[in-house]
Amino acid sequence: MLDEKGYFYIIDAILAVILVSIVFLVVNTAISIPSPDYSYDSCEFRTAQDVMEILSGKVNFTDRTFIGEISKILKDNKNSKESINLVSKICKNKFKSLNLTNYRFTENKILKEKILDSSGDYSKSNMVSVATRNYDDYSYTLSVW
Repeated sequence: MLDEKGYFYIIDAILAVILVSIVFLVVNTAISIPSPDYSYDSCEFRTAQDVMEILSGKVNFTDRTFIGEISKILKDNKNSKESINLVSKICKNKFKSLNLTNYRFTENKILKEKILDSSGDYSKSNMVSVATRNYDDYSYTLSVW
């Protein structure tokens, strides 16, 4: 009788070791599976949000911002054609200094979606990063592709 119980306990112990081994392998496999790296999905390192943060940030640790400056120029000159041309020239220089190649910068509210500066062919873009910032009554949108 004791021998029959001994075989049962040995089989029970072997099954327990196999079960513990399976659990160990499953946990080990789950830990070692690499997580997907979503950075490969982004084709442009510098997104519109990043650039808009630069444009709306303080310049030289003063209270001035780039968006504030162009808004002041437009507002002080009552959105005249000359002020729009001046702002366009300032924007072109700023975006050139940021090394942007494919972008569109527009004012949406007061100037009714007037393109202040643009570079590249927007119609051929397949992935567009967009950011919007408001300053006073003006609303600026930057699209980068």
